[in-house]
Amino acid sequence: MPTLPATMIAVLRGFAPLFSPRVWGHAQVLLVGAILAPAQRTVAAALRVTGHAQVRQFHRYHRVLSRAVWSELAVGRVLLGLLVAAFVPTGPLLFGIDETLERRRGKRIAAKGIYRDPVRSSHSHFVKASGLRWVCLMLLVPIPWAARTWALPVLTALAPSARYDADRACHHKTLTDWARQLLLVVRRWWPDRAIVAVADSSYAALEFLAACRAWRAPVTVVTRLRLDAALYDPAPLRRPGQMGRPRLKGSRQPTLAAVAADPRTVWTEVVVATWYSVGERAVEVASATAVWYHSGLPPVPLRWVLIRDPQGRFPTQALLCTDPDAAPAQILAWFVQRWQLEVTFEEARRHLGLETQRQWSEAAIRRTTPILLVHNQATSWGMAR
Repeated sequence: MPTLPATMIAVLRGFAPLFSPRVWGHAQVLLVGAILAPAQRTVAAALRVTGHAQVRQFHRYHRVLSRAVWSELAVGRVLLGLLVAAFVPTGPLLFGIDETLERRRGKRIAAKGIYRDPVRSSHSHFVKASGLRWVCLMLLVPIPWAARTWALPVLTALAPSARYDADRACHHKTLTDWARQLLLVVRRWWPDRAIVAVADSSYAALEFLAACRAWRAPVTVVTRLRLDAALYDPAPLRRPGQMGRPRLKGSRQPTLAAVAADPRTVWTEVVVATWYSVGERAVEVASATAVWYHSGLPPVPLRWVLIRDPQGRFPTQALLCTDPDAAPAQILAWFVQRWQLEVTFEEARRHLGLETQRQWSEAAIRRTTPILLVHNQATSWGMAR
């Protein structure tokens, strides 16, 4: 691979055992082409930019994505190991999880659906788009020389629509189901490290939160919480000889909207070092523990954090953390890093050619977008070294 720097070649050696020698040789050509292609990230564009436009057996490069035997899950595991060793060798692993829409059209793209376009929509304007929905798990790491946090994709899963699964008589998995599975994979890979996951309000679901807490080594989840959520005191201890089922909750607590409006609420000032793109920012918080419960669903002990802006630039908001012992300042510091996921999605469209792929086979569709994100993170890190 004479077109790649030596540091990048050293990084890529860790991925070589995951492929057969022949497939690995073709994969390297596609890797170089994906880096050098100026516009579309198609196989044909990768071959043209690397000088393979006239190769007679060009179909072998297409088969790397559509037919070759290799595991994108194993690729993600190798990449995550490299990133953890380089950026977070100690301490908790902070992940962000979110979904994005890859706008695609065509009859042969079977897994596409009609979804809300989060980029073009707003609170008052709803825009639908045809495409593929991906759930992406990213490692959030501070980069000292960049003076910012990077969201580095490590695992990406295609989340088809309910109609697609119904047409094929398959069990439909919701976004929270995919998120739970991705976090469970990472928990099995790293059983001894504390793991924290930050997500938006789409993942504030009791089943998802309870599942993450029920593992032998729980995963802490930080997300938004509704101001009208039904919060309760912990269930009282059972008396000796008491009959009946154990109680799941105690007395009802006031809603967070009522707590925010109560003049007796004690607010504490917290200075956040990196408040989105503003930098250092002071906000006021109020926090306590509670049990979130809804009839028929598992109860989830949590710590809620109310956030109030002294300058009045944003309305009062609430966060939840499934670790009741976490400090409010730490919860807030974790959550504000979630915005880097949106930055990564935007940069992937602008610089990495996301949405320019033209694969039609189902195997290639399921591989192209995750590998496009994965190998660009790996090669970018190699150049940074």
